[in-house]
Amino acid sequence: MEWAMSLLLNHPEALKMVHDEIETHVGHQRLVIDSDLPQLRYLNNVIRETLRLLPPGPLLVPRESTMDCSAGGFHVPRGAMLMVNAYKMHRDPALWTDPAEFKPERFESGEGEGYEYVPFGVGRRRCPGEAMAMKAVGLVLASLVQCFEWKRLGEEEVDLSEGEGLSMPKAIPLEVLCKPRQAMMDILPLL
Repeated sequence: MEWAMSLLLNHPEALKMVHDEIETHVGHQRLVIDSDLPQLRYLNNVIRETLRLLPPGPLLVPRESTMDCSAGGFHVPRGAMLMVNAYKMHRDPALWTDPAEFKPERFESGEGEGYEYVPFGVGRRRCPGEAMAMKAVGLVLASLVQCFEWKRLGEEEVDLSEGEGLSMPKAIPLEVLCKPRQAMMDILPLL
């Protein structure tokens, strides 16, 4: 969530597109609900792009090779522990166009539909909480954009330095200015 908002604040045109999409599909007479999420394609692309650039777990769960094989020209012996570096995969120029750039629209063209996009793993050992995570992040992020106007503290872009840890924290916590959107003032007290 913090990463998505940071990226949106550094790309105000994308933040505006998310808000406009919510206004078009939901309006301001009610809050976003889970059944709205499939229609909010750009919002979903923002979340997917955030997960591509900053996967929650940069290294996927280790796996053990069940037989001798070769991968990428390397011999992998039976019993070897293997780890996938999703962070590096998601930034590989052989797999992605402009891999270091925040481009939510890349998912409109079908980019990232194969095994190059693995923030939740892949195959039968894929994270079972993926659908719940995507729904939760979608609802919260959509509600934050729908109900509040967001601004950086100054003219400088939000610092996107990565901290240390298993879950890719921001090195510097996000500090922003937000105020309720005038159009949502009748609904916010009902929360």
